[in-house]
This record gives sequence, C-alpha cells and structure tokens, in this order.
Amino acid sequence: MFGRPLLRFVRKDTKIDFMRGRFIGLAVSAVLSLASVILFLHPGLTLGLDFKGGIVVEARTSGPADFAKIRTTLAAHHVAAGGVQAFGSPEDVLIRIEADEHTDTNAVVNEVRHAVEEAQPGAKVLRADAVGASVSAELFRNGMLALGLSLLMILVYIWFRFEREFAISAVITLILDLTKTIGFLVITRFEFDLVMVAAILTILGYSTNDKVVVYDRVRENLRKYRTMPLKELLNLSINETLNRTLGTSSTVFLASLPLALFGGASLSGFAWVMLFGIVVGTSSSIFIAAPLLLLMGEKRLRQDTRPVRQ
Repeated sequence: MFGRPLLRFVRKDTKIDFMRGRFIGLAVSAVLSLASVILFLHPGLTLGLDFKGGIVVEARTSGPADFAKIRTTLAAHHVAAGGVQAFGSPEDVLIRIEADEHTDTNAVVNEVRHAVEEAQPGAKVLRADAVGASVSAELFRNGMLALGLSLLMILVYIWFRFEREFAISAVITLILDLTKTIGFLVITRFEFDLVMVAAILTILGYSTNDKVVVYDRVRENLRKYRTMPLKELLNLSINETLNRTLGTSSTVFLASLPLALFGGASLSGFAWVMLFGIVVGTSSSIFIAAPLLLLMGEKRLRQDTRPVRQ
C-alpha cells in the first residue's frame, strides 16, 4: 500500500500517440524561434546595468511616487535620467542614468538625492550602483561565452553518453528553447543582466536533465524491443516517463511560483524566466527532441544491430 504513489498525472498504462503531431510541434517551435530571433534583432533585449553600464539609484518615497514630477526635477538638476520606473511597491523608484568612465558617480548620486528629495519631501536613496562601459562590455562577452560553452559541453556529454543522433537532436532542441527564452525576455522587457544569464543556464541544465531521462528510457527500449519501429518506441518511452517528467516539472514550477509572485523586483524576473523555461523545456522534450530523434535516427538506430552504448 505504501509503495503506491499518492498522485499520478496520467495512468500507468497510458498510450498517447505523441509522434502523431510531430510535424505540427516542429513547425510551431520553428515559427516561435524565428519570431524570437526577429524580436532579438529588433527591438532587442533590454540590457541591464551589468551589460549596458551606467548608474542605478534606488529610492523610496514617503508616499506613492510621482514619476512625472521626479523626471522633471531631475531634468532641472541637469541629470539625464535614462529611465524612471516603479520598483516593487508604489513607493519604490528606480532611476537609471547613463554614464562613462569620466562620470563622477558620487556627484551624480548626490544630485539625484537632492532632486528626489525636492520632488517628494521625505524620500530616501536606498542604494546606488555604478558599472563602467568597459566592465559592462567584458561582462557581456563573458556571459555570452558561458552560454556558448554550456551548449558545447552539453553536446559533448550527450554524444559520449548516447549516440550522435541523440546529441544533435538534444542540442538543436536546446537552441530552440534558448531562442524562445530570449523572445520571452524581449516581450516582457525584463532586464538582461548576469542574473538572467544564470536563469538561462539553469533552464538549459533543467531541460538537458529532462531530455536525458527520456533518452535513457529510449536507449533501454532499443535493447528491449529490437524490432519495434522507432516511432512506436518513442511513444512508448515518452509515455513510460511521462509521470516522472510532469512530476519533476510541477515541483520546480510550484517552487518558483512564489518567487515570481512575491520575490520582489530582484527575484521576480529570474523566477518568471524560470517558469517560462520549465514549460518550454518540458514540452520540448516531448514535442521537439523526440521528433528530431525520429527524423535523424529512424534508419540507423533500427538498422544498427550493434549493442547500444552503455
């Protein structure tokens, strides 16, 4: 009695024909990824302080912030604010100022403090951060390098653990997941900074793990059912791992949801991107990775009579 799970998302003997809609899944994924690439080119990502450089000042007013008055007062103090926006509660204000290596950060922050206090008496500056242009450019290069190396390591790992077809289909799927996540960032206008790079790397790791679970079952079934057509074998493998896939993704989703709703501006963006990545990564394991494996490995994986690599 105690060995039976309390919750099953699908019946143990479920036989859903996922491969029947493989062409629709691939087409929808390709269209979404293409649209994401277009959005990346224009209007592009909203670069955060880490990658854009400049000064960010966080202030808190005694009552609801009057953003129009704060902008006007900043202009009167000759502070060229790149943006004045809400930050968490209605009393929190985030002010972005473009700067370079020659900018006197302390002087700018003092001017912002005076302007905010003049616009709304009782307001206080909570923090001020500054990143130079050269540092931000280096951070951006390192962030992109981290994403590229992660995809390369995933390719090498899956190639050695499974077969060539598994590795290629997995990396193509991960690239499609990555482009969709970039599109989500463009649409939502979340700032793309080092925190978002960490979120994307986490998504890639989660998505890879999810695909490895399915691929492990495919490999087992390739040994077990030597004559079963690959299409049927993939359907069988996905159905056998579906409860685990849905259970894992639901657990991570529910753990991230409170951060998205109540984590504040510093964590909510990270959490929303995580939620999006969980949905995309889980669905792509079923509707993208498996159909790609079918297209690339249908002949070789069924005709190759050698033992499947351990």
